[in-house]
Amino acid sequence: MKKFLVFLFALICWKSISQHNHTIDAFVDIDAKTIEIFQEIEYYNNSPDTLQKVILYDWNNAFSSKNSALAKRFSDEFIRAFHLAQEKDRGFTKITKCYDENNIALVYDRNLKVDLIELKLNTPILPNESQKINFKYTLKLPNERFTRYGFTNEDKIYLRDWLITPCKYINKGFIAYSNENLDDKTNIPSNYNITITVPNNFYIAASLEIEDLTNNTYRLNGKNAIETDVIISKNKEFTNFKNEFIEVSTSQDPKRLEEYQQAIVIDKITRFINEKLGKSLTTKIIVSQEDYDKQPFYGLNQLPAFLNPYPNEFMYEMKFLKTYLNNYLKANLQLNPRTENWVYDGIQVFVMMQYIDTFYPDMKMAGNIAHWKLLKSYNIINLDFNQQYNYLYMLMARKNLDQEVGAPKNSLVKFNEKIAGKYRSGLNFKFLDSYLGNDIVEKSIQEFITLNSECTSSKYELEYILKKNTQKDIDWFFTTLVNSRDLIDFKFGKVNKTQDSISFTIKNKTKTNVPISFYELKNDSIVYQKWFENIKTDTTIVVPRNNADKITLNYFNEIPEYNLRNNWKSLKGFFFNNRPLKFNFFRDLEEPYYNQIFYVPEFEYNLYDGLAVGVNVNNKSLLNKPFEFSATPFFSPNTQSLVGKASFVFTQNVRDVGELYRIRYIASGNQFHYAPDSKYTKLTPVVQFFFRDKDLRVNKSEFVQLKQLYINREKTDLVQLDQNTENYNVFDAKYGNFQSEGTKHYSLLTNLQVANSFGKFSTEIHYRKLFEDNRQITFRLFAGTFIYRSTNSDFFSFGLDRPSDYMFEQNLLGRSESTGIYSQQYVYAEGGFKSIFENRFANQWMVTTNTAFNVWNWIQVYGDLGMFKNNYSKTQFVYGTGVHLNLVPDYFELFFPVYSSNGFELEDPNYGQRIRFVVTLSPKTLISLFTRRWF
Repeated sequence: MKKFLVFLFALICWKSISQHNHTIDAFVDIDAKTIEIFQEIEYYNNSPDTLQKVILYDWNNAFSSKNSALAKRFSDEFIRAFHLAQEKDRGFTKITKCYDENNIALVYDRNLKVDLIELKLNTPILPNESQKINFKYTLKLPNERFTRYGFTNEDKIYLRDWLITPCKYINKGFIAYSNENLDDKTNIPSNYNITITVPNNFYIAASLEIEDLTNNTYRLNGKNAIETDVIISKNKEFTNFKNEFIEVSTSQDPKRLEEYQQAIVIDKITRFINEKLGKSLTTKIIVSQEDYDKQPFYGLNQLPAFLNPYPNEFMYEMKFLKTYLNNYLKANLQLNPRTENWVYDGIQVFVMMQYIDTFYPDMKMAGNIAHWKLLKSYNIINLDFNQQYNYLYMLMARKNLDQEVGAPKNSLVKFNEKIAGKYRSGLNFKFLDSYLGNDIVEKSIQEFITLNSECTSSKYELEYILKKNTQKDIDWFFTTLVNSRDLIDFKFGKVNKTQDSISFTIKNKTKTNVPISFYELKNDSIVYQKWFENIKTDTTIVVPRNNADKITLNYFNEIPEYNLRNNWKSLKGFFFNNRPLKFNFFRDLEEPYYNQIFYVPEFEYNLYDGLAVGVNVNNKSLLNKPFEFSATPFFSPNTQSLVGKASFVFTQNVRDVGELYRIRYIASGNQFHYAPDSKYTKLTPVVQFFFRDKDLRVNKSEFVQLKQLYINREKTDLVQLDQNTENYNVFDAKYGNFQSEGTKHYSLLTNLQVANSFGKFSTEIHYRKLFEDNRQITFRLFAGTFIYRSTNSDFFSFGLDRPSDYMFEQNLLGRSESTGIYSQQYVYAEGGFKSIFENRFANQWMVTTNTAFNVWNWIQVYGDLGMFKNNYSKTQFVYGTGVHLNLVPDYFELFFPVYSSNGFELEDPNYGQRIRFVVTLSPKTLISLFTRRWF
């Protein structure tokens, strides 16, 4: 029934009988970064409906507002440059005239979205009829630093999605999307006749045919064109290459190749694509450096240039191949690139893998570095080039952040949209190709592209073609690989062997019903291969022995499998799968045949231990594991003794659709000095529950943490201890709720602590907002109270300007210091005051607020207000104000108190001791400053 419906859908695909026609006069002002445009759109109604209105794209106007979908996406990805940019750097579209073919004004509005125009027609457009719509408007171009399209500071303009164009109308509705910097505008194949005038001595390149009319006026022609990219530059950056298949205009960095070498590479690639995908429906494709920079070859471009891992010709070849394929598919497929982006990505990566298999079958992922004998023991060095796609996808799957590749493009987090989802789509096609064989996938893709020349198609036509060309059941490809995030993980169970046969059980750990490949090996050579289907539950299979000494599943990694370490069994000896230990420096990818142990130097600093040097020993590969351990012994030079830390973590990812997505069980301990010659020992069992929004693009998370803390402190004459503060244990329960983006941050943290000598409860609310006028306000509220208390020490009291940190959670450089530079370290905890007071603790309750707003860029003024109560004393009210240099928020900040309850602090002769600072030395914390944009 399903195949019949797909076939029926294919028969009624919308035929592009008539095209929209665009006649445009454009006048470019390089200095003003503007373009004056007179545009006539001859709109053809190819639908069976009468149109009372039309909706048009005006994506250039997305840059006009800080509240547009484009601005929201920048904020989601912690990119503040757009919000903070000057008006001259943001673009807009100013429409001065809009009228129909009878010269009667047309009414339009932007109420739908700022970058969409809803146009009410004076005369309805009947089916199979057309109407001319005229616009006169001015484009103010944006700075290219936001999206790589727009104007540069080098007298250059790159135009993409610059014209007002009709949205596609299909199934009684318009497909109208906002610009979200995803290059996924649903363009309609149309005819373009553009006359463009540029300043003298400027060059022009375009994806359309170019006719030079005068010294500075050009005519651009395109028939059935989807893209209308235009590049205007002071220097001649583009070089044209042409063969019998296609004309290519490129500005990609040639990597010191001569022009004839570039020509050889381009001819080689265009011929290969013509063979694999068919002749392009357009006669010209533009391949720019900006296009590559927008979508680089992640993996290839991450290795340091000084290592020179790849030959210059190979680097140029792969970069050109990726960009050419991307632009070829956009010019030849009439899909919805927002909802069916997996088709573009899948075909692109699949063909790239074919290219490597054809021309560079021995190329390694690490390039020439694979020949370095020093690194031969690393698995990542020895991997084939095409295996990087699976590992980069698995990076997100192991984090439980992967998404179905069939999801709309604008719903994907950045790493999935740019890397993991793209590579998974290609792996899906590779999987299907290996399973079907006989080049069925390749031939089906060619047939699908040919169909696109005849009608506007969709993923359903591709499904129909693939099913038509094979007798095998491939429903799993669409239901599981495309439209779900189900994991694939098979393993061997019990294995019995005789001289003639092998009996084994295949266990389906994830219950995902997809085919699995089986291999028998002898001396690492394949002696038998077979695909098994419908392994939904544990299944016992008997196959001939063929003198094999090893059996494996998914030997060539053609299946994007979650865990490869359980995919093989040795048939030698009595200890099947006995993995020896393998020690590697720093990090490596998982290696299925070894138990890997990594070691790396590590440093810790505090006043009492000094710069402690140690060696961290762990099992943490580049991909997350369910069980991870880490142990680091340090030598403390100040005390001439050993200190250190260790942790054991078991992570349970919850794959079911819901808000709970991860549970972690942790046992950790550390031992350092908290005072000169006095150690503390901390042991902590923890259970953590992590929750998230079902929409992963919403940067919102929650957690519940239950922790039992055991602390033992050695006695010292420098710090007063009693029976409650020397050895103690605390039960700690926390709930946290965080929502953060580039222009807004909100967090709520509640904390309940129960110990023998006290019980306390606290709540902390933090809010930060960047307004449209670029003013930022920060507000923090802390409220805490003791439930009971039976100690006279202030060790467990609320700290007004700095906590005592009896939980040993803060990275305090000198935790027992009350004077000197180390005592001036500031942490965002408890009272949060920047001024230092004589009475610093509250043993009954405390309520404080901390506010700040910026006066210029990263310079802020702050204000602190608070009340607190101690036993047998009156409630005290305190305040403080000053200047805050917010250099890198939460990572490096300085506070200069000005006026507080202490008086005018600038008059203090020892004012230098009043200055507070925030500094983050933890590499893990610093790395999060960059990874938050991706995850």
